[in-house]
Amino acid sequence: MPTADRKLTMEELGRPDAETFRAMPKNRLRFILDDVRSRHNTGSLFRTADAFAMHGLDLCGFTPLPPHREMEKTALGATLTVPWEHHASAAEAVRKWKAAGWQVWAVEQTVQAVPVTAWRPDLAKGTALVLGNELHGVHEAVVALCDGAVVVPQGGTKHSLNVSVCGGIVAAMALFGTFPGSAATVPHVLR
Repeated sequence: MPTADRKLTMEELGRPDAETFRAMPKNRLRFILDDVRSRHNTGSLFRTADAFAMHGLDLCGFTPLPPHREMEKTALGATLTVPWEHHASAAEAVRKWKAAGWQVWAVEQTVQAVPVTAWRPDLAKGTALVLGNELHGVHEAVVALCDGAVVVPQGGTKHSLNVSVCGGIVAAMALFGTFPGSAATVPHVLR
C-alpha cells in the first residue's frame, strides 16, 4: 500500500443511520429469492441490498425469514434497514413486479442468457433479479415468467457461484456498469 494511503475511518465513510437510510430514495433494483435455503446466504443478500441502497427483497417459498440469529451473522442489522416481503412462491413475486412495470431477470444459466458484461438493465423502469436455490437454481416455471436471464461468465471447474456472491456481482454490474472491455472481448474461458 502506498505510504500516503490508509483505511477510512467510520466517520469518513459517512454512512447514514438506520432511520435516515430507511427514508432515503432507493435504487430501483431488488432481489427475489426463489427457495434460497441458507440463512447465511439470505443474510448476505440483505447486507448487499443495504450496501447498494436497493429497493428491497422478496423472500419466496421456504427462503428463511428474519429475525433469526444465524441470518444476523451475515446481515449485520440489514434485516432492519432493507424492506422485505414474503411470498408463497417466486412466481407470485415475479407477477407482482411485472404488473408494476418492472423488468424481471432470472440470474440463471439458460440457453439464451445474456452475459452480465453485455447486459443493460433499465433501472428507471425497475429491475428485479431472481436468485435461485443453492442446489437447483431458479425454478424452470419462474424462468419462463421472466423477461430474460442474465449469467455471470465463469471459467473454472464448478458449474456455479454461491448465490450471495452471484447476487452481489450482478447487482454491482446493474448499478455501476461493465468492467473494461465488452462482451466481445471477454476471454473465451469466461462463458
